[in-house]
Order: sequence, then structure tokens, then C-alpha cells
Amino acid sequence: MADVSATAARRIRSRHCHGGDGVVVDTISGLPDVILQHILTFIPTKYAITTSLLSKRWRHVWCDTPSLSFKTSSTLNAACINQTLTLYTAPKMMHFLLDINENDDVPHIDTWIEFAMMSRNVENMFLFLWVDKYSFPKFFYVSSSLKQLTLKHCDTSPKCSVSWTSLKNLSLLTCSVSDESMAKILSGCPVLESLTLNRCDELSYLDLSRSLRLRTLVVERSSSATGPKDIEAPHIHYLYLRYSQFPCSLADVSSLTEANVDICTNELSYNARLLQPAVMDMLEKLQHVEKLTFGGNLLQVLSVAQLRGVPFPMFKVKALTLKTRIFHYIIPGIRRVLQNSDDLKKLTVHTIHCDIKLAKLLDHYLTSQAFNKSQLCPRLKDAVHWDVKSKHLPLFVELVLKNTKTLDKMFLVLDHRYRMFRKIIGTLSRNDKVSISLDSY
Repeated sequence: MADVSATAARRIRSRHCHGGDGVVVDTISGLPDVILQHILTFIPTKYAITTSLLSKRWRHVWCDTPSLSFKTSSTLNAACINQTLTLYTAPKMMHFLLDINENDDVPHIDTWIEFAMMSRNVENMFLFLWVDKYSFPKFFYVSSSLKQLTLKHCDTSPKCSVSWTSLKNLSLLTCSVSDESMAKILSGCPVLESLTLNRCDELSYLDLSRSLRLRTLVVERSSSATGPKDIEAPHIHYLYLRYSQFPCSLADVSSLTEANVDICTNELSYNARLLQPAVMDMLEKLQHVEKLTFGGNLLQVLSVAQLRGVPFPMFKVKALTLKTRIFHYIIPGIRRVLQNSDDLKKLTVHTIHCDIKLAKLLDHYLTSQAFNKSQLCPRLKDAVHWDVKSKHLPLFVELVLKNTKTLDKMFLVLDHRYRMFRKIIGTLSRNDKVSISLDSY
């Protein structure tokens, strides 16, 4: 590469060990090439190339590293990448990362992808294309070597059939992909095990019924995102779902054993009548799941549902994790979930930041509906933010213990705001049947 940094090379050279007699001993250079090349895979390629200035021993080591990583900038342009690929001699590539943000580089993208896929049979590819009007060529959709593919800001609309016969992990991040394109992609991934969709707003119906080996599904939507609206995933075992203000229906998740669910509330216009039916329908679909994680925003919606008298399903959950602030808006929802979980053995409470915008809107909603807000938590009706006072946590723990029948273990993972809780844990009601463990971060 043209602009190799001699300063970086001197920095690497300075890390050699000193022998007992004061002589510098180069222990790193004595390592086998395969180990040195593995080490170089952890840094961007433009820095790996600077090691060629260290000595003759290092001159060509980088050329056979099993990975290449390019992020275009003022010091790394298309000419530099082309020169690097000319000097690259490894017969097989494990990882290839291309992060492009210049439209001037668009004419070269096909060549770079072809080099990785067809010339070096890359197994793990990451393409972040922050450019306009680029569509993948037909050869991109045919590969027997790809095992992991991550695309970001890409137009994923194949005009041909897809054949990624070895692909196990697929991530589409802020990609343009329609229902038809998604179906075409899935049909060409017979061994797909994990699918991640982040802000793929054009999707409406996600049908995973034919993805027989798919076990993990991650769907993250922004607060204003609409898709996917319907998900059919009868074979997945793990679901990570972030709702937006628009409902998402789970048509079939009958094989689920673990689910992590919450609601994105960034600039969320709270609409209780819109969210509650969708959330309660989701709970019906998750009632058989043995390991559940609920976020604080979801718990607030469940609290309103409880106050409105909406019936809750009975859960078969054995391990429940609550990631939330500890404040009174979550109490009715938590209480009802605990009361309806007859098989619960392990409860983890992980205190994290939870957007209070929804809480303020929820407060306004309760007032407009003439609810008695003292029902939220009769003992602490004057406490708006529990998580700023450690003295409130024992009361929360007591509430949990009173509303569980089969609980064996309770884990409290607390942030720094609860550091005083350890000193007052003795105020808890004695319960010999439940062990309580503390951790902090």
C-alpha cells in the first residue's frame, strides 16, 4: 500500500523483549508464520501492511493473512485497495470486510467482491456500502464457501436465483429487502441457522417455515419502523425481538425455548390501545417458553394492561430475566407475570437505564383514563424513580417473594446507583426457600 507508516513500524519494533544482558531479543519474529498471520487478522489491513517495514522476516508475512479489512478514507482509496489485492497471495480467505462510503469507489466494488468470493472462496464476509445506486452482480448470489454474511446499507434485491449452500449466519442491517426478495434469499440458504434483521423496513411478512435448520432469529426495529409485521418461524429456538410503536404479530413460534422482548421508545408516540393488544397477543404466543427476558418498556405496557383488567396468560417459564429500572410503573405488570408463572425457579433482575418518556406518557394516560395511580404500588406511591434510592430495593424484593410460589434463586445484577443495597440487605424478610445473590457492574 502506498502510504505505509514508518512510525507505526517503529512502534511495533519497540515492543520486542530485552534479554538479561541488555540485548534486544526479538521473540515475536521467531514465531511461525501461521501464528503471526493470525495475530495480524485482529487489526485493519493497512496497519498489518506496516509490519513489512520491520525486517526482511516480516516483509511478506501480511500477504498470506487469512483476512482482509478495508475501510475507505482519505488515506485509503481504491488505488490502495487494488494494489493490496495485487500483492495478496493467500490461497484462501477466511474474513473479508469492506466498508465503503465514497460513491467514486462504486465502479470497483464488483471487482473487490469477486476477488474475495470467486478467487479466494471467502467464508465470512462483511459489506458496509454507504453509497448510492449500487446493486450486487449476479455472481454475488452464488457461493458454496460463504458461511457468514453481514450486509449493511445494501440493496438486497436479487434479480436471479440465490445459492448460498453453506451459509449459516445472515445479518441484514438497514437493508432494502422486500418480501419477495427475502423469500428468494431464504430459498437459497438450505443450512441457515441464524438470521438477524435490523431496520429492514420494507419487509412485511417474514415466512421462515421452510428454513428447517433456522434456530436463532433477531429482529430489531427502530421506534418508527413498520416491518416485519408478521413473523412465522416454527423452527426457531431463540427469539430476540424489539417492538416499535407498530404491532408485530407472531404467527407461529411453537419451537421457542428462549425469548428476549422489549419495545423501542425513541420518539415513541405512546398509544395504549395500539400497543396493548399486540403485546398481549405476543404473550399468548410466548406462554410455553421456558426462558424469558422482558425489558422495562414492555413491563410498563403490561402494567397498564393489568390496571385495565386485561387477562394475562399462564406461563411455563422457569427462568425469567427483567432488565429495567426499578420504579412504580413496572410493578403491576411484574406482579401479574410472577403470579401467573407457577413453574418459575430462577429470577434475574438486571437494573439498566429505561426510557422515562414512556413513563411520563403512561402517567398522562392513566390520568386521562381516571385510573387510581396508587394501585401502581400502594407502599411507594410517592416514589417516582425507585432506582435512585437503594432503600426501595428491599421493598421490591419483598414484593417478588410474596408473589412467587416455586422460586428457588433470585439474582440481582445492580448498577452503581444501588451500591448501598449491600448494607441493608439484612432488612429483607427471611425466606429460607429462596437464595438471593448480588452482583454489580
